[in-house]
Amino acid sequence: MTNIKKKITYSYVILSSISTILLCVLVFYLFRSNNQYYFLKRLEDRAKIVASIHFQKDPEKIKYYKQLKKNGLEELIQEEDFVLKVNSQNTFEYNTKLNLPNEFYTNVLKNGKESFEINNKYYLGQIFTENDQKYIVIIAAVDRKGHLTTVYILRIMILGIVVFFILSFFLGRLLAKKVIIPVSNIAKEVKRISASNLSRRLQNDGNTGEIADLTSTFNDMLDRLETSFEIQTNFINNASHELKTPITTIIAEAEIMLLKEREKEEYITSLENIHRQSSKLGSLTESLLKLTQTGYDGTKQVQNVVRMDDLLFEVKTDLDTFFPDNKVSIKLDVSAKDSNYLSIPCNKNLLELAINNIISNGVKYSDNKEVFVNLSATKDNIKIIISDIGIGIPSEDIPHLYEPFFRGKEASKYIGYGLGLPLAMKIIRMHNGELQIQSEKNKGTIVTILFKKSNIKNSNVDS
Repeated sequence: MTNIKKKITYSYVILSSISTILLCVLVFYLFRSNNQYYFLKRLEDRAKIVASIHFQKDPEKIKYYKQLKKNGLEELIQEEDFVLKVNSQNTFEYNTKLNLPNEFYTNVLKNGKESFEINNKYYLGQIFTENDQKYIVIIAAVDRKGHLTTVYILRIMILGIVVFFILSFFLGRLLAKKVIIPVSNIAKEVKRISASNLSRRLQNDGNTGEIADLTSTFNDMLDRLETSFEIQTNFINNASHELKTPITTIIAEAEIMLLKEREKEEYITSLENIHRQSSKLGSLTESLLKLTQTGYDGTKQVQNVVRMDDLLFEVKTDLDTFFPDNKVSIKLDVSAKDSNYLSIPCNKNLLELAINNIISNGVKYSDNKEVFVNLSATKDNIKIIISDIGIGIPSEDIPHLYEPFFRGKEASKYIGYGLGLPLAMKIIRMHNGELQIQSEKNKGTIVTILFKKSNIKNSNVDS
């Protein structure tokens, strides 16, 4: 955090100083330009009077203009005036006292007026005409007042920049501290949270904007971590228990058979028991592996485009093999015009497994009564509704349906491991689908699977 504070402080100082210097340069430029403009206006007034004095033939008027120049206008430092007769378009009478560049005279003849400044002394040249004769009147003077005020303003600005630089450093530190404090508090709180106290949450002490979003994001992450830890702990405990039972049975059965010689019938009975437990162990291990595999990135597992009606009929074919007497009926609410809406990019094997598990649950927990599968599709979504009239699910069990190995009191009467529904949920979610379950005890269950086209249109399709 210290490095961030320094970066914020230095950034604030640098940006503030640059903007202040640029502002001072602009103000200084405008101030100096304003001084020059008004000083040159004063020189213009003197040029007009000098031209009037030069053109007058009446001694009284000459005396009047000289008196006006002396008493009516403010005295200038090192004031000089020159009148140069223009002989032709590009020639004039040159005065050796003037040491001005040729460009100055050229611009005066071309534009009628020009100014020049050297060592704070200003020269103003202007064309005047009398009786068709052109003259160049040049007025020169030092703008001491303008120079002094300009230097004074420059000193004030330099001092102001230094003071502001120091002030901005302390203001920058104050700003950095104010900005970093909420983040520092969040960092301190996060450091206090570990696997043993994942229930703790960050407090939003009146913060708004990005800080509040950061706090909310951390809390959401902690919610997911806490849930993951609980699920992981529950999964490990249940998995170890479920795996331990068949393994213990197999070991015990083998040890008993090895204690002494047995009759053929006893060996056969023992082997059948071992085979039954081994099959149970193999089936359980396979389910656990499938459940683990669905944790991968679903977009990378998408293989092809499948028609949902074809997939349902393949599931029905598999069910007919394992449950020959099943009463599963499939209904398609899709017209020929809308049949193109049935296609979906997916991992066919996994999605078939998920739907198979859900329909099989309907068959098993309804004691092989009717199970209705309804498929509908539009340009926006694909919906599968699976309903049965089985034992239903008690309301207190519904929040735990997706926990691996969870089995309600009613469901525990049937053979199973509590992995089918969690596996189906993960596969459907992997395909950006939604799984919804509505159930009432002793009245049956309705499972809705929804795939929105807007969620799956960017999937990685290998068609």
